[in-house]
Amino acid sequence: MAKARKITPRSPKAPAAPSGSGITGERLLGDIRALIETAREQVARAVNSTLVGLYWHIGTRIRRDILGGKRAGYGEQIVSALSRQLEAEYGRGFDRRNLFHMIRFAERFPDQEIVNALRTQLSWTHFRELLSIDDPLKRDFYAEMCRIERWSTRTLRHKIDHLLFERTAASKKPEALIAADIAGLRDEGRMTPDLIFRDPYLLDFLGLTSGAYVEKDVEAAIIRELEAFILELGGDFAFVARQKRITVDHEDYYLDLLFYHRRLRRLVAIDLKLGKFQAADKGQMELYLRWLEKHDTHPGEEPPLGLILCAEKSEEHVELLQLDKSGIRVAKYLTELPPREVLEKTLHASIQRARERLAIAERDSGAPKKPATKRRTPKKVPKG
Repeated sequence: MAKARKITPRSPKAPAAPSGSGITGERLLGDIRALIETAREQVARAVNSTLVGLYWHIGTRIRRDILGGKRAGYGEQIVSALSRQLEAEYGRGFDRRNLFHMIRFAERFPDQEIVNALRTQLSWTHFRELLSIDDPLKRDFYAEMCRIERWSTRTLRHKIDHLLFERTAASKKPEALIAADIAGLRDEGRMTPDLIFRDPYLLDFLGLTSGAYVEKDVEAAIIRELEAFILELGGDFAFVARQKRITVDHEDYYLDLLFYHRRLRRLVAIDLKLGKFQAADKGQMELYLRWLEKHDTHPGEEPPLGLILCAEKSEEHVELLQLDKSGIRVAKYLTELPPREVLEKTLHASIQRARERLAIAERDSGAPKKPATKRRTPKKVPKG
């Protein structure tokens, strides 16, 4: 007797794909992936924003109800007891240490409107980094720059560790003017050159540590490490050209580097000098700027700015030449990073000298002194 054949059910055959469907399918898959990733990012931002708002409200409530007035003496014990109950119900995010972070958050950022504006871009880990900064102006500077340039937490930490605020031109101004610059950035999104330009620029990432290099080596290293260089310059800088040819009366000049700052809406010309800044460097940069203004500036853009990066500079030369009136900045660059303590001491001394010079200039000009703005000092919170 013949064996019965075992019949294996066949899967239905897929319909023939129309011509070009592979490309269409890949595009569809890519579009759906993009939709999913966008939705995930939106959900993550919404969750983060809600959490930051929650932490601020918790910190504000504890400060007001427990740590305010006469209750501050036994406030620590109450916070500890509260954290034990909350941690048991809601997990480690509400332990004693985090509750004190929330309290300090409410202390350092008492204005709810400012917190609401910041929490759309800054995560709780961003705020944790900012809480360690005691100076309110410095803290506000980092918060607003982080919001505007959308720094990651790692970038924010890098900027703080490398003393970005102390290296800005803004830090050398009187406190009232610094506060005005930061308020303009926060309320109107208005970026000023003083918030952007630094001195010195830290170019240790270029790997030029031997001292035996020429200007072209620095320029080539900057192009090679362009991403890191733009991170040091600031997030709104865009690279335009290297060795930009400028022809005047049939004579060619070459500008080392040309960038564009999107928020300032200006071209920024950068000239590299290995040696000390010389008075003649001003004339050369002025020529570049006037040529760029005439030939390369588009309608609606502001006049270009110049940055002369040099190994050394004389403060008196810079002061006497009144470079700011020509739209020129002079800054040192460091190819080897000094110890943080040394850099911090040098920068603080530079800030002090600059403020003293401004005070003398104001006194000599007979200009009326602006009344100092009083800043409320919040009650100190015991460290967790």
